[in-house]
Amino acid sequence: MGIELELQVLDQKNLLLTPRAAEIIELIKHDAFKQEFFQSTIEIITGVCSDVQVAEQDLKHSLQKARHATSQLGLTLASTGTHPLADYRDRLVTPSPRYHELIDRNQWLIRRMAVYGMHIHLGMKSGEDCIRFNYFFMHVLPHILSLSGSSPFWQGMYTGLSSCRPTTYEALPTAGMPYLVKDWKEFQKLYHFLLRSKAIQSMKDLWWDIRPSPQIGTLELRFCDEPATLTEVLGIASFVHALAHWFRDHQEEWTKSHTPLKRWIFRENKWRAMRYGLDAEIVTSKNGKTTLLRKDIKNWLRLVEPYIKQLNYGQYISVIENIIKKGNSSDRQHRVFEKTSDLMEVVKLNVSEFESEIPNWNF
Repeated sequence: MGIELELQVLDQKNLLLTPRAAEIIELIKHDAFKQEFFQSTIEIITGVCSDVQVAEQDLKHSLQKARHATSQLGLTLASTGTHPLADYRDRLVTPSPRYHELIDRNQWLIRRMAVYGMHIHLGMKSGEDCIRFNYFFMHVLPHILSLSGSSPFWQGMYTGLSSCRPTTYEALPTAGMPYLVKDWKEFQKLYHFLLRSKAIQSMKDLWWDIRPSPQIGTLELRFCDEPATLTEVLGIASFVHALAHWFRDHQEEWTKSHTPLKRWIFRENKWRAMRYGLDAEIVTSKNGKTTLLRKDIKNWLRLVEPYIKQLNYGQYISVIENIIKKGNSSDRQHRVFEKTSDLMEVVKLNVSEFESEIPNWNF
């Protein structure tokens, strides 16, 4: 497995986004740090990790370097899906032929994407395995998305959504919900068609919520908001990894007992998680049966409990249980805003949570 985090680069004095990611990268000089589309975003990537414990050590090492560099530069970092006060029109694009091509193709749609997400890679044994895991994770996408929800504000406005970040992606022609295919051969056929028709230039142009990454042999989950804290990053990654282990061992019986869902149901469930977060009701059958998302997450936690014990993930999963009880980052941000009517107080919460690495439910 591996984890990628997209972080906000902020001026230490006013806590607003500033286009200085390149300065941090230049000071650190480490392959774990990458520039992103906007100059006010810095990406941190782990190496190949056998488990979440290894990923934790990797990320802590990188974050320590990042904090040391930002303190020297008069900067700080935050890690929610959107910056509550940011205006995307003020963002500067990182100079790059690829980014300029993306702007030329997508115009205003891509310029709005001043958003931050977490990507989780899962190692796959084969292309066929990858397609099967892809279909499975479509079912638990709303569960994972709701746990990561951290983007209730957009350009100084409360959106009413737990996760408004995905709305910026879904406007793009090669982003959002993936096309469903039955096997690896059909995926290759689709991919080559997209290349021939000039819909994409490479696999990098497929910004689907979940996509195969054959160049590194992984399935990449791309739909999460950037969690507000490292504790939540590790908790969500542990849940995802435990789910992957469970499906590896139960895919045959799950396929036989499971009623295949239509793409529109997956889309509806994603929307409900975006809108209501953990308070959503999701559709669980072709007949329109629904269940509370919180209840279904708890059911999955019970199912994967043997793998949580086997992988020694209990300490990480405890934050998932707290999120279910006390709310995700979007809930915390909204409570602060309701109490203060001041978005700068929300920004201060996000910065303090990132620095402490743990959620603050004490208000």
